[in-house]
Amino acid sequence: MADFTYDLGDDGVAIITWDLPGKSMNVLSLDGSALLSEMIDRALSDDAVKGIVLTSGKDSFAAGMDLNVLAGLRNSSDNPAQSIFDFTMNGHAMMRKIERAGMDPKTLRGGKPIVAALPGTALGIGLEIPLACHRIIAADDPKARIGLPEIMVGIFPGGGGTTRIVRKVGLMAASPHLLEGKTYAPDKARAAGLIDEVVPADQLLARAREWVLNATDADIVKPWDQKGYKMPGGTPYHPAGFMTFVGAAAMVHGRTMGVYPAAKALLSAAYEGALVPFDTALKIEARWFTKVLLNPSSSAMIRSLFVNKGALEKGANRPEAPDQSVRKVGVIGAGMMGAGIAYVAANAGIDVVLIDQKQDAADRGKSYSEGILDKGIQRRKVTEDKKEQVLGRITATTDYAALEGCDLVVEAVFEDPKIKADVTRAVEAATGPDCIFATNTSTLPISDLAKASARPEQFIGIHFFSPVDKMMLVEIIRGKETGDRAVAKALDFVRQIRKTPIVVNDARFFYANRCIIPYINEGIRMVGEGVAPALVENAAKLVGLPLGPLQLVDETSIDLGVKIAKATRAAMGDAYPDGAVDEVLFWLADQERMGRKSNAGFYAYDDAGKRQGLWDGLAVQYPTADEQPELSEVQHRLLFAQVLEAVRALEEGVLTDIREGDVGAILGWGFAPWSGGPFSWLDILGAERAVEICDDLAARHGPRFTAPDLLRDIASKSDTFYGRFTSADQAA
Repeated sequence: MADFTYDLGDDGVAIITWDLPGKSMNVLSLDGSALLSEMIDRALSDDAVKGIVLTSGKDSFAAGMDLNVLAGLRNSSDNPAQSIFDFTMNGHAMMRKIERAGMDPKTLRGGKPIVAALPGTALGIGLEIPLACHRIIAADDPKARIGLPEIMVGIFPGGGGTTRIVRKVGLMAASPHLLEGKTYAPDKARAAGLIDEVVPADQLLARAREWVLNATDADIVKPWDQKGYKMPGGTPYHPAGFMTFVGAAAMVHGRTMGVYPAAKALLSAAYEGALVPFDTALKIEARWFTKVLLNPSSSAMIRSLFVNKGALEKGANRPEAPDQSVRKVGVIGAGMMGAGIAYVAANAGIDVVLIDQKQDAADRGKSYSEGILDKGIQRRKVTEDKKEQVLGRITATTDYAALEGCDLVVEAVFEDPKIKADVTRAVEAATGPDCIFATNTSTLPISDLAKASARPEQFIGIHFFSPVDKMMLVEIIRGKETGDRAVAKALDFVRQIRKTPIVVNDARFFYANRCIIPYINEGIRMVGEGVAPALVENAAKLVGLPLGPLQLVDETSIDLGVKIAKATRAAMGDAYPDGAVDEVLFWLADQERMGRKSNAGFYAYDDAGKRQGLWDGLAVQYPTADEQPELSEVQHRLLFAQVLEAVRALEEGVLTDIREGDVGAILGWGFAPWSGGPFSWLDILGAERAVEICDDLAARHGPRFTAPDLLRDIASKSDTFYGRFTSADQAA
């Protein structure tokens, strides 16, 4: 079965249907692009064809370009720049063929109308192709998303989308579509000028045929092909247009801090393209798109956020085991974490038993789901029927007997080993012998907690990140005795709730917290040394980290940091390395500044909880030193505090797959997405340079910056992490 099929109706309308075999959504491949071009040629050359409808055989139109194709182009020849440019220009030629539709180039008459009929979601190239059509009609499906989100994976709309959107609505209106990657429901997409009509789904093809059969020559000529065309909002030569570009440049730098090459390239393509005729603008867009694809940052983002993320979600590291899809899940503990787990499970169609010690607490946990669903109704993303179905799947109770029939139980009670042990025994007494028990913990070793279980091979850690409904990463922790079926069950459950899993071996703080705690500690340590807190925070943001370490500890709560520090000190004894950090952290706690939740922490807050800036009292207790370090030194301290822990986790076998290390870092704590993750960043920087920086930092700031043996070995052999490790390789 081909990617596209062609059918000519008795009314003279050719229907080209996109239906990629074996896939839930269409993506454009090299073969698919060539086939579509051939079918357009066929329709335009056939006198019996009056017009064309391009649609999909699925409930969506297309999810975009197959990014594996883009990733492969970089390594496809001795001249990757030429390969990428030629590929892009071939795409432009096909789009232009659709756009001109066989019309006379002088009179702009005689073309055949082409309409895109979108049954659902249309993203990336899945919208760029329709933008070349003469009309876009979408089915009225509030769940569908329409837009150009390429910027989110490190590229920009290079299939003509940048040039067409700017010319269609003007740069100012195009900015949120292009620079923010916003996607819209069909009615909002129509209001934004991205599409032309929204009709009931059962009328989609009929309306598309009707439009084709009644279209005139004037209906199918694009504004930019007409004489006297003027760009909405003005070109850069016009005062209004010039100021738009000034504002856009400032906005791009303000939001990206200059570390995302795709955003700057997009703006350059739009600016330069606005100065020249349309076809020249397409060539300029192709040049900038080629430059972006050759940038190591964009390549790393594509690899981590598309290729690797997709592989992990499909079970790249799943042990051999029969299907372990969850039918009924128990959730013990109805606090914010447990309530969030209950919601995502019920929303995925799984029956949930939500248990707490008191009925009112269990009911509050269920009402958390109701609140999320009500917000969805307000935004037209959820129907009343959907709300009723989801809530109907959640049984809120205090009775462990209700766990009968559960094939998975997730415990989300306090981080207290004794309480968790009591819950483990109570659950195992109430469930069948095949039930998998998962503990949600962020710090406690799984192998120790499993000692309370009569079935340790069925005991596993599942670390959700808060808030559960928004955070996409789930960290699955294999204890010393955890069996393959338990791992498979956890992975299948994460797939069901549509999140991204990584699997790590048991160790203190697992992987994510192991890396993020040193980042927070390094920021606090610098405050104690007299480094200006504003320098610490801004250094982090200027290198692409979403939150500075001081803001991050405020968000997670200072008393939690104190608790973790005390537990770590008790476990490590004399080897504990963070006494200087504790001095600052404990002093803040003594001042009852517990972070955002108390409206007082490293930052000051108003009565409504809005952050007002760094707290002045910090400078009184920890005066700013007269001599401040260079920005790059602060950034290196903050970055290497994280990446060296990632390397050690790989070296020690806690982390077994660098793909999980990179994807987990970006999704789990927001590690500089532009870099592709800690291992990708080290490959971009170069292992030799990384070791040089480590040696310098270790000499001036202590052994925590000592380069791990694995990093030194890779540097000595001029190797890379992705060059050395495949998905099956182990660090040890």
